[in-house]
Amino acid sequence: MDVRVQDRKGARRRLAFGLFTLLFSASLAISACSNRYEDASAAYERGDFETAIRLMKPLAEEGNAKAQYNLGVMYHNGEGVPQDYTETMKWYLRAGEQGIAVAHYNLGVMYHEGEGVPQDRAEAAKWFRKAAERGNARAQYNLGVMYRKGEGVPQDNTETMKWYRKAAEQGIADAQYFLGVMYGEGEGVPQDRVQSYMWYSLAASRYSDPDVEKREMVVMSRGIVASKMTPEQIEEAQRLAREWKPKKEEK
Repeated sequence: MDVRVQDRKGARRRLAFGLFTLLFSASLAISACSNRYEDASAAYERGDFETAIRLMKPLAEEGNAKAQYNLGVMYHNGEGVPQDYTETMKWYLRAGEQGIAVAHYNLGVMYHEGEGVPQDRAEAAKWFRKAAERGNARAQYNLGVMYRKGEGVPQDNTETMKWYRKAAEQGIADAQYFLGVMYGEGEGVPQDRVQSYMWYSLAASRYSDPDVEKREMVVMSRGIVASKMTPEQIEEAQRLAREWKPKKEEK
C-alpha cells in the first residue's frame, strides 16, 4: 500500500504504508521459548507457513509479544491461514499493548486504507500516534503528513514539523525532503536556508536507485535554495550534512 496524497501547495507526499513484515530476528529471554520461536522462524523462512502458524500460535497465546505481532501479520497476509482481518487486529492489539510499536503502525495503515475496518482517518492518526510516540519512524512521518494536510487531525504546521523532524532524524528520506521544503519556505519555522540545504542534501543521499526521480527533484530544490545563499552558508550546510548521524528507533 503506497499512498500518494497532495498537500495544499501541490507537493507530492508519500505515506510510508505497508510494513506488514515479521519480527523473527529478535531473541527471547527463555531458552525453551526461544527454540520454539526459532523453529517457527525457520519454518516461515522456508515457506512452510502451516508449520510456522502451528508453532507461533501457542507462543502468542502464552503472551509472547513478538509472536502475537507475527501471528497478526500472517493473518493479515493469509499465510498458513485464511486471511482474517478480525484475527489480524486482535493480535496486533495484543502485541501493541506490550510495546510492539509496529503493531500500532499497522493498525494505523488498516484504518487509513479501510482495510478490514471502515476507513477512519482520525482512528488512523490515533494508532500512528501510539507508534510514533514509541519511536516508530514511519509512523512519525505519516503523522507529520496528516498534520500537514489536516487529515484526521487539525492542520498544524508546528505538529507537522515536530513529527517530520523525528522521522528525519531516524533517516526517513521523505521526511528529510519536507524539512528542506519547510525550512526553505519558512513554513511552520523561521526560514533557514542553511537547514533547508542540509536536509535536502541528506534526503538526496538516502534515496535509492528506484527513487531517481525523487532524488533529482530534491537536487533541483537544493539548487534553488543554494542560489539564494552565500558560499559561507553553503559550506556550513554541507558541513552539517557531513556530520549528521541518524538516531536509532526506540524499542
